[in-house]
Amino acid sequence: MELKNTRTTILNEGDPEKKRAEILAYFHATYDIDERLYETLKYDDTFYLRADRLRHPLIFYLGHTATFFVNKLTIARVIDRRINPRYESMFAVGVDEMSWDDLDERHYDWPTRQEVMAYRQKARELVDGLIRTLPLTLPITWESPWWAIMMGIEHERIHLETSSVLIRQLPIDHVVQLPFWDICNDAGEPPANELLPVPGGRVVLGKPKEHPLYGWDNEYGVHEAAVSDFEAAKYLVSNREFLPFVEAGCYRDRTFWTEEGWNWREFRQADHPLFWIENGDGWRLRTMASEIEMPWNWPVEVNYLEAKAFCTWKTAQTGRTIRLPTEDEWNRLRDVCDIPDQPYWKKAPGNINLEYGASSCPTDRFETGGFYDVIGNVWQWTETPIYAFLGFEVHPWYDDFSTPTFDGRHNLIKGGSWISTGNEATRDSRYAFRRHFFQHAGFRYVESAAPVVIHDDQYESDSLAAQYCDAHYGPTHFDVANFPATCARHCLELMAGRTRGRALDLGCAVGRAAFELARGGFEEVVGLDFSTRFFRLAARMQEEGFLRYALPEEGEIVSFHETTLAELGLDTIRDRVLFYQADACNIPEKFSGYDLVLAANLIDRLYSPRRFLSTIHRHMNPGGLLVITSPYTWLEEFTKKEEWLGGYRDAGEPVWTLDGLKGALSDRFRMVGAPRDVPLVIRETRRKYQHTVAEMTVWELVGK
Repeated sequence: MELKNTRTTILNEGDPEKKRAEILAYFHATYDIDERLYETLKYDDTFYLRADRLRHPLIFYLGHTATFFVNKLTIARVIDRRINPRYESMFAVGVDEMSWDDLDERHYDWPTRQEVMAYRQKARELVDGLIRTLPLTLPITWESPWWAIMMGIEHERIHLETSSVLIRQLPIDHVVQLPFWDICNDAGEPPANELLPVPGGRVVLGKPKEHPLYGWDNEYGVHEAAVSDFEAAKYLVSNREFLPFVEAGCYRDRTFWTEEGWNWREFRQADHPLFWIENGDGWRLRTMASEIEMPWNWPVEVNYLEAKAFCTWKTAQTGRTIRLPTEDEWNRLRDVCDIPDQPYWKKAPGNINLEYGASSCPTDRFETGGFYDVIGNVWQWTETPIYAFLGFEVHPWYDDFSTPTFDGRHNLIKGGSWISTGNEATRDSRYAFRRHFFQHAGFRYVESAAPVVIHDDQYESDSLAAQYCDAHYGPTHFDVANFPATCARHCLELMAGRTRGRALDLGCAVGRAAFELARGGFEEVVGLDFSTRFFRLAARMQEEGFLRYALPEEGEIVSFHETTLAELGLDTIRDRVLFYQADACNIPEKFSGYDLVLAANLIDRLYSPRRFLSTIHRHMNPGGLLVITSPYTWLEEFTKKEEWLGGYRDAGEPVWTLDGLKGALSDRFRMVGAPRDVPLVIRETRRKYQHTVAEMTVWELVGK
């Protein structure tokens, strides 16, 4: 398979054994090209530089794509043994582009490049073996173990692109230009841009579950919209067209910037696009691994905030209503231009899929339907914050791909860039980044009198997440006390006379118990949850002090609710509470030194409760308390039967979970007091509730 011209796999047709060989080739091509990318780093030390202070060093991303395979295959229950649990914790999370005003200064004890490469090789051999031996039937669907493999492949192709952007931000003397990554050598002056009419029409977005190509969860569902007539720029905005905005001092003129944009500009002290280099003779451009004379006819590369400011300036200059296109308008333009989709094209109809080189190229090279670069060259920012289509479902193996971005802060980019491959190069792809984020991204402007529709659903509507918002922060039901608050109260009573330094709320869900523990006197409380649906809501409550959620009442009728920390008396302590995403069966080493660990209704939902119980002492101080609650609802859906602590028969005799806990913990813990019952009510609809009674047991750490 040619590395620079690969196509995503069609999953619903063909001979299964030929499909197996096709996926195997696609996997190895993906792995190879990713490793070719890191060959551009000149020194081992280069892997540990922070190319962007809001992102991890590149050693993280080198390990992350391999770790992703192992973690997702574990969650999908395709494998039951890890390669390196420490790496699979260290390299698991932390890849989102953090807010520009929320820097992450944590220290990581990174392994060497050679150690990570050896780990990558083991992961490659693991996935290779699975592809060669797993039973394969077509079509490959969401539920198939092959979906987890495709998920890992397409995920690695995303990071091929995002890592190339970080490499582009490294010091030039730390990278080397390699022939495999040769750039376009065509540069000059661009033609004058102009607005051309685009007829309105109906846009239909979203794909069905039986779609033949791999997709991320946000691509599924249905969205239909009527798009009014508008005019769109014939070309992407070039470096030359953007230059007057820079030369007019607009980066220092508050007039043209949104509040968010101006705050970012002040923080960054930006005076020109990131990849422009000013010298005494004019301007140069930084490509991924070279500095070249400014190619004025290449597209400018900026973030959304800069593109938005340019459009505001352009409006002032021309008297026309200039703005960025919406997602619907961009798709209407693509439909009007009748552009074929990858993998079905014979040759890429734009500078995309690595088919034409490893950089941008002139904006007047690829024409379709009278417009240029409708796809490819650079991504194109839109006015549309990403949102869920009607019928959206979270994929259970990757619940944090889309849901963290449904916050109104992540805008969609469309069309792909020169290094967009696989799923990224398909019509249905929907990628979104925070507006300050840098990608190989530029923009095309439009003129339209139509208002920009923002699908701004501030109310959490995921049914399970909304239920937990209500259970944690809503009213009591049937006079049953709030469960997380009750758990916290019992913990605080147990801690009477003991040190209340640091507490860990493990499986914190949406965070109520963590706040209550902080109110009870703990100096710091950390909440960990594996589910991003829960973690992001807990973090939002900590950051913003409120949550909104929609509860089903009857059928399609919902009620809307808002809850605040202030009304619960918890607002003043939120700076002592921190939330992170983590796996309770593989807790990162940095989460240590706790005087109290609360694991509420967690153990019977873990894939390896025995591993959790055998390792939790490493994260606790001597004499610390481990408080466990559970209704002991063991299901093979969550936990293999051989991992159950109880709820089965051995030699014809019943084995109870309490006995299993005693057996698993007795080497290092002693049980404190007798078990107690703690009831829990979760509201599903106005007429349907779950009533559960969890058993609480308390264990004191007496030996490490």
